[in-house]
Amino acid sequence: MVQRKYLIVLTGIALSTFCQAQKDYARKVVDTLASPYMEGRGYTDNGDKKAATYIHSQFKSFGLLPFGTDYEQYFKFPINTLPSKVEVSVNGVLQPPGADYIVVPNSCSMKGTYKVKRLTRTILFDKAKLYEFTHEDLKKQFILVDDTGVTDKKEKEVFQGLVYNPFKAKGVIVLCNKLTQEMSDSVADYAFLYALRKSKFDSATTITLDVENKFIKSYESQNLIGYIKGSVQPDTFIVFSAHYDHLGRMGSVYFPGANDNASGTAMLLSLAKFYSEHKEAAKYSMVFMSFTGEEVGLLGSKYYVEHPLFPLSKIKFEINMDIMGTGDEGITVVNGAIYDAPFHDMQRINDSLHLLKLVKPRGQTSNSDHYFFYAHHVPSFFIYTMGGIKAYHDIYDRRETLPLTDFDNVYKLILNFAEDISEHRF
Repeated sequence: MVQRKYLIVLTGIALSTFCQAQKDYARKVVDTLASPYMEGRGYTDNGDKKAATYIHSQFKSFGLLPFGTDYEQYFKFPINTLPSKVEVSVNGVLQPPGADYIVVPNSCSMKGTYKVKRLTRTILFDKAKLYEFTHEDLKKQFILVDDTGVTDKKEKEVFQGLVYNPFKAKGVIVLCNKLTQEMSDSVADYAFLYALRKSKFDSATTITLDVENKFIKSYESQNLIGYIKGSVQPDTFIVFSAHYDHLGRMGSVYFPGANDNASGTAMLLSLAKFYSEHKEAAKYSMVFMSFTGEEVGLLGSKYYVEHPLFPLSKIKFEINMDIMGTGDEGITVVNGAIYDAPFHDMQRINDSLHLLKLVKPRGQTSNSDHYFFYAHHVPSFFIYTMGGIKAYHDIYDRRETLPLTDFDNVYKLILNFAEDISEHRF
């Protein structure tokens, strides 16, 4: 049997020196994109545009080719933001935003002090108690939703429905164990907050808000797309993608998004850097897509597949990278359970090079930018790392605490997998 050769060896580079330089570059990218200057890469104070300018500069420095006159692909979408004032007090005491609570970005502007009524399982599933609870005018009060003791699946679904404010209260506070921020393309007619159970919110009788939202009906953002021309089959493409947008700011605090997804963008740029320096490795044309709007509902990738810059049928494989910052427990490969041959090839590469603890298959999901490619019959994987820090969609997903544990090993795995795609080894 002929011994398998790997791209990382064929480059003729001293491996240890190469990997350290690559990891240093990735760290620089993460530190830049997750910095306060980038404003959380959202849609306040041009956060997304600051990030796009940086990515553009990297594409240009690598000599990537645009498909048109430039790398940007512009489009518009509605977005609600909380760019300026977000102040919340409980029982007269000002609370720390981001640490003890978040105002969910579908909230409207609101200023005033309101009574808080606690809604528990005991009340919600007792008709007499629920009637008494709703007898008062809730339009002038906040409901504090406490699902303590709820284990039944149907009961959980009822509680989950309360975030839509069926009782038409002035606002809704949902107690939770972890704060997870979101994005919204619409504005509700009430204020909606998540608050930690063990915070002051847990004993709230009054809440005072001074919150200002800004709804932008038609916000213009941009994907960035560049490529290295293939040396053998230039009209066939391998696509690498990662979203660069994140959650922006909530008043005075910003969501850094180091793992989600400065790390994925760092992987995308690291791969672009490699192919720009080793064009002989690009047998097919290597395309690098940096998407905006992922946090609003995969809008950037959806727009791209509806307005492709070359035929989707010419894509041999699409590899999407999101949450690349750890790897202690290996990686998960979404669609790995669907595309058996390429997934098993990736496992073989991993086993041969002793890279990661586990390469785990998963079925189809619509949770990242691979999805619309897959829905348009493009073979695609979405890869994310497992283990390590648990910060996600919160203020703690910071560059200072992102370890990039197995970033270099994931990088080597993807490079060699892309080589196998080019060589039809599966």
